[in-house]
Amino acid sequence: MGLDRRDVEHVFERLRSGVVPERGLDAFAVGIERHRKEISRQLDLVQSGEGLFKFLRGGYGCGKTFMARLTALDAQERGFATSFVVVSDNDLHFHKFDELYRKVVQGLSTASCPTGALGDVIDRWIGRVEDSLIEAGADEDAPDFDDRVQKRIAEEITSMTGGNAPEDLARVLRVIFTLKQKEEIAEAGALISWLSGSGNVAAGAKKAAGVKGDISGADALKYLHGILEIVKAAGYKGLLIVIDEAETILRMRRDVRGKSLNGIRQICDDASTYQGALWLFTGTPEFFDTKRGVAGLQPLHDRIKFLSHEGGRASLRQPQLDLRPFDKQRLLEVALKLRELYPTTDRARTERLVSADYLGQLVDKVTEGFRGDVGVVPRQFLRQLVDVLDLVDDDPEFDPMAEAGFTPKNPTEDEVRASEGRPPFDEEPEDEEGYEPTVVEF
Repeated sequence: MGLDRRDVEHVFERLRSGVVPERGLDAFAVGIERHRKEISRQLDLVQSGEGLFKFLRGGYGCGKTFMARLTALDAQERGFATSFVVVSDNDLHFHKFDELYRKVVQGLSTASCPTGALGDVIDRWIGRVEDSLIEAGADEDAPDFDDRVQKRIAEEITSMTGGNAPEDLARVLRVIFTLKQKEEIAEAGALISWLSGSGNVAAGAKKAAGVKGDISGADALKYLHGILEIVKAAGYKGLLIVIDEAETILRMRRDVRGKSLNGIRQICDDASTYQGALWLFTGTPEFFDTKRGVAGLQPLHDRIKFLSHEGGRASLRQPQLDLRPFDKQRLLEVALKLRELYPTTDRARTERLVSADYLGQLVDKVTEGFRGDVGVVPRQFLRQLVDVLDLVDDDPEFDPMAEAGFTPKNPTEDEVRASEGRPPFDEEPEDEEGYEPTVVEF
């Protein structure tokens, strides 16, 4: 999928800062095709009405956040709404479901509304409610049309949630509709903020909707169920909820850590209740395998423990999806893709100076201090790579090979093809009529 200039600039600006871009990831994703296929399989199930959970497992630097963000982009491209939540110290306690609810709903995103999408989702849903009434013969210009819309809103919330939604949910939605009809947008926005879990909504706005206080932990998951049903009724295929860096739980106090782990257990146990939702957690092996983490809570460990066989083989379909560390070949392939993507003013010069030979030696240099352990250096390597690309683009006298003290190795044609993930010439199919082999020049 081609990227526009804005997305390309976003990718490189984020990489300069050492963080994972929020879009454009497909352009340089390498070595995770089977993992994406497994998540796609789960999204198929969720779209058909299942409620599921999955855990991305991997050490630091193996690409968990990259994979999670790419999954969110893939899901949105398929028509899902998503929410991406990053766990920070003392920022999210999983047993406090009001905190979890607020993070998830405030992080709601769609392909057309990348941030704060709840209001847009509600508008789309109410628009569909209005359309269904008109298709059934209602006159949208009739004096009682808005009353009929309000009644249908309440009926649909009851029907979609099986009557288990909090009473305030339908009431607030009806008032939001009425306020927007009156073009009282600020007042409607205040109630959308309340529905997003905000604790900073003025008492007057809540009083207008007949609600007291804020959404409590006891009701939060019921509200989340209601939001999920509205997302689907608005036309989305389902909801992907990403919880990134769950290993942050390990830094919490022992009692809070235990309660948070138990909160995750409850989410897993209740996942099937939320039909059309996929929970995707990321975490390190330490989070999953130690007594301070999942292994210390037997009921959760029994549900999601990682199973592997001789030779390290592990099914991708089990609850934990294992992400392996980068190797040099994969890192080199990523570098080549980013070189191709880079918005240079002189592509021929960039490809000549930032050659496959140079990139291979740069991989060796960056990893040598870690005894060849590439898994701990992808972000450092990518920052250095982007810095080199920038210098080549900005400084006509800069020669990265000479600057680094590398000796050109004059790679063979097959070495170049291998660095680009292509087979050697003798493994290529025989030339067919009209086929012109690619010639790589240096």
